[in-house]
Amino acid sequence: MELALPLALIFVLISVCSTTSAHQNPEFAKAIEEHYLPTEQINVPNSLLTYIVRVGKSDEGGDSLRSKDLLAWYRSLLPSSLESDQNQRRVIFSYRNVMDGFAVELTPEEAEALEEKEEVVSVRPERTYSLHTTHTPTFLGLQQGLGLWRNSDFGKGIIIGLLDTGITPDHPSFSDEGMPLPPAKWNGLCEFSGRRTCNNKLIGARNFVKNSNSSLPVDSFGHGTHTASTAAGRFVQGANVFGNANGTAVGMAPDAHLAMYKVCDLSGCLESAILAGMDTAIEDGVDVLSLSLGGPSFPFFDDSIALGAFRAIQKGIFVSCSAGNSGPDYATLSNEAPWILTVGASTIDRRILATAKLGNGQLFIGESIFQPHNFTPTLLPLVYAGANGNSSSSTFCAPGSLKNVDVTGKVVLCEVGGFVRSVDKGQEVKNAGGIAMILMNSVIGDFNPFAEVHVLPATHVSYRAGLAIKSYINSTSTPTATILFGGTAIGSLFAPAVTSFSSRGPSFASPGILKPDIIGPGQNILAAWPVSLDNNVPSFNIISGTSMSCPHLAGIAALLKNSHPDWSPAAIKSAIVTSANTVNLGGKSILDQRLLPADVFATGAGHVNPLKANDPGLVYDLQPNDYIPYLCGLNYTDKEIGLILNQNVECSEVKTIPEAQLNYPSFSIQLGSTPQFYTRTLTNVGPTNVTYFSEMDPPLGVGISISPAEITFTEVKQKVTYTVGFIPGDVKNRGNHTFSQGSISWVSGKYSVTIPVAAVYL
Repeated sequence: MELALPLALIFVLISVCSTTSAHQNPEFAKAIEEHYLPTEQINVPNSLLTYIVRVGKSDEGGDSLRSKDLLAWYRSLLPSSLESDQNQRRVIFSYRNVMDGFAVELTPEEAEALEEKEEVVSVRPERTYSLHTTHTPTFLGLQQGLGLWRNSDFGKGIIIGLLDTGITPDHPSFSDEGMPLPPAKWNGLCEFSGRRTCNNKLIGARNFVKNSNSSLPVDSFGHGTHTASTAAGRFVQGANVFGNANGTAVGMAPDAHLAMYKVCDLSGCLESAILAGMDTAIEDGVDVLSLSLGGPSFPFFDDSIALGAFRAIQKGIFVSCSAGNSGPDYATLSNEAPWILTVGASTIDRRILATAKLGNGQLFIGESIFQPHNFTPTLLPLVYAGANGNSSSSTFCAPGSLKNVDVTGKVVLCEVGGFVRSVDKGQEVKNAGGIAMILMNSVIGDFNPFAEVHVLPATHVSYRAGLAIKSYINSTSTPTATILFGGTAIGSLFAPAVTSFSSRGPSFASPGILKPDIIGPGQNILAAWPVSLDNNVPSFNIISGTSMSCPHLAGIAALLKNSHPDWSPAAIKSAIVTSANTVNLGGKSILDQRLLPADVFATGAGHVNPLKANDPGLVYDLQPNDYIPYLCGLNYTDKEIGLILNQNVECSEVKTIPEAQLNYPSFSIQLGSTPQFYTRTLTNVGPTNVTYFSEMDPPLGVGISISPAEITFTEVKQKVTYTVGFIPGDVKNRGNHTFSQGSISWVSGKYSVTIPVAAVYL
């Protein structure tokens, strides 16, 4: 499992460690492409770069221009040197929903000339973003014929759009048996044809990757197929990988419609394609957007995903995005905008057990998907690849590093790290003659090993276990070990726990907004895959990442949108956040990779609870224009805010608010020596004539006051505002903490509407 990334922008897909090397193998991609239609190569001159060009409104009425006319206007802005028909084709995408502008291939000199045009607001090179199940529905409490699945009709009639690597349309997870026709509002297209095409389940599929080996939205990577089936896959019996995690695979909203917008390939996700995908999805009429991709923090006016997401929520579209896989360090988030649901990753209570047994009788439980039934339980010679002064590359079992190390017929202890994928470590051990591998986690991964498809008998154990195994090797001249495979085990009381890789807050772009918002299942998730890894069909794979947690929440949002069609995107988010679980299955606080209580910058509000989210009692609602005073409070210029809202804004005419004053379902306070007071407004979405009482769990060294202390709601959709005061206490009570956390709850007989509080000490 690799968390140290060798490139600034690669696929943020922790599954690179939990799949075989097949998904990055050119032969794998070629086999999938040949499964569909002949490919088409699009060549781009190497001297040209793609630029994102933002323009002001057209005098001819930008909103009313048809796409053809809009493209003609954009082309008219190009430098006179580009007037030929061939050069006019350099406009790759024109945008009408996510922004006023277009993507165009230019030389740096041409870009400089274009920026001098009066109509042009900005010109800059595009960025490359990175790509950040059988059991999870049961783990989340979703059951056929009961609760949220029954109330939401399995998400029927809701359209989930995904921006990803494409999709495998003929996988049974996307069968349309019993599915209704798409809603009348659907305006999308399907670029598949022939024997494998769209249907009433997969109602749209578009490809925006211009340099792809195929013009089709086919998934040659696996990521998009996996996320799509996680969000809304149909019921498929007998799903497993190498016989493990066997059961019925199903997504969160199995009767929702799907639309795939291919914006990524093996080289990453180009910004121009992401903008085009979001622009088209909004035009097509999706209800929910799921983006398991992201980049580093940018101001919201310069963050394409934030811009597209704001235009989406203006249309009532809910947006779920992955938080990123750069944990466990703080301030490593992607997708921080408050109008986005930012999703971190948790474990589930299923493990695929592989136990390292040492010659001294010690047992260390790890995980592995590949579990050969004929592997010997007899103890074998054990060797540490980094022993006896071997190079650091040997420590990590890097390719070619074990040529001069005697591992023949032995179990080899390797360490995670060195920019080497876990399965490649196993391949090196196998190539050098090793019998099996024990993979020792990194110190930052600690107690958070992964189940992976290895090429030889192996187990991935914790960092602490690895230290104990090293100590044993050093204690004897004849160390021995073997691996005992235990198959699938369900019921870990430590679940859910925050994964080590899940990115942490606080938000860099807006520290006064608590992020991530929520955590959901993201480790060792089984879902659909383009090709079989074990010669069984239908094909599934188990992979990990916030890329996996994001579509879980997108599917849950689809269920809630069906169950409550009048709820805004902010109301859906509030319902998810205020109903979250803060304890694991054992009834203890949710833990992190160190087996210590996870803090609020790792969990957000906690772990998603779909059943409670369907009936939250109260919500903290927001409309798109409610963000204007907040954005002015970020000290953005009128022009920058106008880019976000797609309308003219004068902050001098607006009552600016601090970040913490936004009606958000959490607090993130930068607390100095003076008290701070804010308001929140609750909207009743539950029964009438109910009285709620305030309860507080203050952060260390902070006092909380709430007025009024009780609220009675007599009408549905009634709104009531309360005031919260945060009063600094004795600094001695803070100890050596730089921040602390607490919560505020409104409690009635049935409901407990809770928001988390983070207090960062200045």
